[in-house]
Amino acid sequence: MTIRVVVADDQELVRSGFAMILDVQEDIEVVAEVGDGAAAVEAVRRLAPDVALLDIRMPVLDGIEACREIAAQGACRTVMLTTFDSDEYVYEALHAGASGFLLKDVRRDDLVHAVRVVAAGESLLAPSVARRLIEEYTAATARPSSTLPADRLDVLTARERETLLHLGRGLSNAEIAAALVVSEHTVKSHVGNVLAKLGLRDRIQAVICAYETGLIAAGSAGVSPSEE
Repeated sequence: MTIRVVVADDQELVRSGFAMILDVQEDIEVVAEVGDGAAAVEAVRRLAPDVALLDIRMPVLDGIEACREIAAQGACRTVMLTTFDSDEYVYEALHAGASGFLLKDVRRDDLVHAVRVVAAGESLLAPSVARRLIEEYTAATARPSSTLPADRLDVLTARERETLLHLGRGLSNAEIAAALVVSEHTVKSHVGNVLAKLGLRDRIQAVICAYETGLIAAGSAGVSPSEE
């Protein structure tokens, strides 16, 4: 199966470089190169790629807003690219619906790996990294518009709620299986149910949800009262 990719960056040399790296891979095809966020949204709408690589700072429509619009369209997953090593950009990109985040000085092999991982439905950042970032920013910044009602989790069974709790703490499937004393196959089913019932795209969004519903107290390594 060929992974179809749109590359969006306002710097032509950067855009072309990424496209060349990806297009020589047997399992990847770059279907469009565009120079701004609005063009990226349109290319995704028209060509239905599997993955969009989006620069965060682009004219007309920035990468964060383009990511948000692409995520709302449906199946295409996004990897954000930037020269700025800022955790705040990571938070904003992930909250907008991105499945990954890379600096532009990423190694060739890591770029290819990122596209393959995201196309396969996984998140690019390790859950523990995402958990730390979300904890830092939900603790340090007031985001009332992003706070989710705790009763959103009422659709989950008790075991699925436990699974979400462990996802929020950054545990892998193997670690969750050990904590719940079940098989990894069972954990995979629980994770799938959690994502489907809550309308989440991937594990990273599950981490965000765990914090924003109060399931895990931001800034605390322990369990919040809502977990008990």
